[in-house]
Amino acid sequence: MAKLYFRYGVMGSSKSANALMVRYNYEERGQRALMVKPDIDQREGKAIVNSRIGLNYPCIWFDELRAMPAAEIQSYQCIIVDEAQFLTHQEVQYLTEVVDDLRVPVICYGLRADFKGDLFPGSQALLACADIIEEVKTICWCGKKATYNARFDEHGKVLKEGEQVVLGANDKYIGLCRRHWKEGNLGPDWA
Repeated sequence: MAKLYFRYGVMGSSKSANALMVRYNYEERGQRALMVKPDIDQREGKAIVNSRIGLNYPCIWFDELRAMPAAEIQSYQCIIVDEAQFLTHQEVQYLTEVVDDLRVPVICYGLRADFKGDLFPGSQALLACADIIEEVKTICWCGKKATYNARFDEHGKVLKEGEQVVLGANDKYIGLCRRHWKEGNLGPDWA
């Protein structure tokens, strides 16, 4: 039975690396897995899922998935969506149709909340309707579980205001525990 999965974690928790490993595992067993991401994430300038540890693989944009005929989607044993926090509520509803009507499992990876601690629209929709919700864990610099995405400026100041979506990676974001996120404390390396 096909299911909709939401695997969430903070920045730096290896969500994209996990997505790429899942794709590899499917294909290693002779099954087809399709990598997809929302077209808002064009950090690499092309349709590619990229991880911090150097793994990458071509993908298609979410709009391309929606334009595919049902029979083509059903030729895949799994759809893997990276950066799922950027999906709209309607796009998440479309994924429920892929799972329920086309019977293709969908595994979504993304952030749960933004740098202010607010849910992203795609994450909110996935938390409401995913069949399986799993956390991809990492740690804060202090060793506690990181649960917040801290956005910081070039001086190491943790920001709490601004646009919800500012694309970046280790140059703008770090996962922190709640205490250090509240304090705006990026750790001793930033002191």
